[in-house]
Amino acid sequence: MTKWSELQAWLFPQRWFRENLKLGEGGEEGLDNDIARATYERTGASVMGRRMFDAGELAWPEEAPFHTPVFVVTHASREPWERPGGTTFHFVDDGIAEAVDRAREAAGDRDVRIAGGAEIIQQYLDGGLIDEFSITLAPVLFGAGVRLFDRVDPDRLALEQTRTDASSRVTHLTYTVAKR
Repeated sequence: MTKWSELQAWLFPQRWFRENLKLGEGGEEGLDNDIARATYERTGASVMGRRMFDAGELAWPEEAPFHTPVFVVTHASREPWERPGGTTFHFVDDGIAEAVDRAREAAGDRDVRIAGGAEIIQQYLDGGLIDEFSITLAPVLFGAGVRLFDRVDPDRLALEQTRTDASSRVTHLTYTVAKR
């Protein structure tokens, strides 16, 4: 958890994030705050893997930070879990394509965010189901873990960098994904 906290340290002091999680008023404004707010405002639904959900279930406040439907890719069936503030976790046990289809339907004209973890992101990239993605790169060395692009076939996919925004804490990178 220490490394995860370091990885997310750029986000915790941001005004928008603090207000979204009801951590109190005030906070930093600027590029990082604007990007965090814009990301959440354009997101209509999220998809995540079961391991990310399991870790978050223990750490998230009662009012989970998503405020939209979240579709959890899993192998085990479970009833939806509704949280205060508009977040309902739906458990999808019939594959990544079904999860993203349900998320697209729920999101309407807003974006679907593949929240993670790395293995789910790999599956969506390798499956050709992501057309654009953003990474917030923080200077934290984990030393172990799942590398984001390990199982992605470089002969099938190409990335084009479309945006770079750097702050004093992190670099926000945006890419489009194309088939080779």
